[in-house]
Amino acid sequence: MAGESSLPRWWQCIAALLAIGGMLAGCAPPEPLRLGFLGGLSGRVADLGIAGRNGAMLAVEIRNSSGGVNGRMVELIVEDDKQNPDLARKAVGRLLERKVEAIIGPMTSAMAVTTVPLVNEAKLVMLSPTVTTTTLTGIDDHFLRVVAPTTEYARVSAAYHFDRLGLRRVAVAYDLHNRAYTESWLTDYRRAFESAGGTLSITVPFSSSGETSFADLAERLLRAQPELVLILANSVDAALLVQQIRKRDTVVRIGTSEWAATERLIELGGKAVEGVAIAQFIDRDSTQPAYLAFRKRYLERFGQEPGFGGLTAFDAANVVLDALVARQPGQTLKQVILARGVFSGAQSEIRFDATGDAARATYLTTIRDGTFVRLH
Repeated sequence: MAGESSLPRWWQCIAALLAIGGMLAGCAPPEPLRLGFLGGLSGRVADLGIAGRNGAMLAVEIRNSSGGVNGRMVELIVEDDKQNPDLARKAVGRLLERKVEAIIGPMTSAMAVTTVPLVNEAKLVMLSPTVTTTTLTGIDDHFLRVVAPTTEYARVSAAYHFDRLGLRRVAVAYDLHNRAYTESWLTDYRRAFESAGGTLSITVPFSSSGETSFADLAERLLRAQPELVLILANSVDAALLVQQIRKRDTVVRIGTSEWAATERLIELGGKAVEGVAIAQFIDRDSTQPAYLAFRKRYLERFGQEPGFGGLTAFDAANVVLDALVARQPGQTLKQVILARGVFSGAQSEIRFDATGDAARATYLTTIRDGTFVRLH
């Protein structure tokens, strides 16, 4: 019959099905963009890692609710480094296998130092919310961060202790499990405090674990008769050590570094941590509309305060998401971030220098009536 296909009927049916399948495939949503998150979600630093994961998750959820990145949804792949170098490296390996666009994290300097070589080899951006070690400062690599190195927080703390409080003798306890951070912080603090005329009476290293005797550590620090005990440790260890110090001395001043300044410090430390002074990169009293909106959504989503870990991970994730939106064909994510240079954070601007180190506002705080309060 004229015009009738010479193909067998069964082949015509198969061709029709293939055509329909092709049309359906053309209508399928594009594959999602994948981001990685790396942080300690278990153990003594879990509060920081969980806050970071939540902050990054919230940023991704908000972005997806408004259409994703150029029409593509974003998937966050979460890995727990357990504060273990071997496990952290394996976690990064898994994220690389999943072909993530970037990694948000890690949350501690020790994990950064051990994993940065892997992302450098892969030429993949690793953008940390909280790593401040100076070991990674000023290097043109694929490690970037949304906070300043330890130099800034140590300098502000030393000036407050020496100039504002008139203190001259300081005893320091610092955790070797995150020595890339604590030794960097201690070096910067020593330089600033001693150049002003102060003295570090004693510096005592310890290794964070359930076996650590904080009673013995407190006694050793107080034997040096300091005017201030400075604690460079996570929130759990800092709270336990402060309690032991207060059992023995109710007068000596106590300070800590920004690493300890999570809500867990207040929860565990109770009345013992009242008056502890900390220089940190979050202003919990901020009335910035963007911060208030972020905090409201975080509280609704997770039922707890974001703290500095949640805030800076939210910022870090948004830097990556903004850069993905702006990336042009042939551009790397690192090139986009460094070329733009300045990004809006939920609380303050984030300014990247040519090597990916950032500057943002620093706030001197104390604990008063169970909350963090700005001093000036």
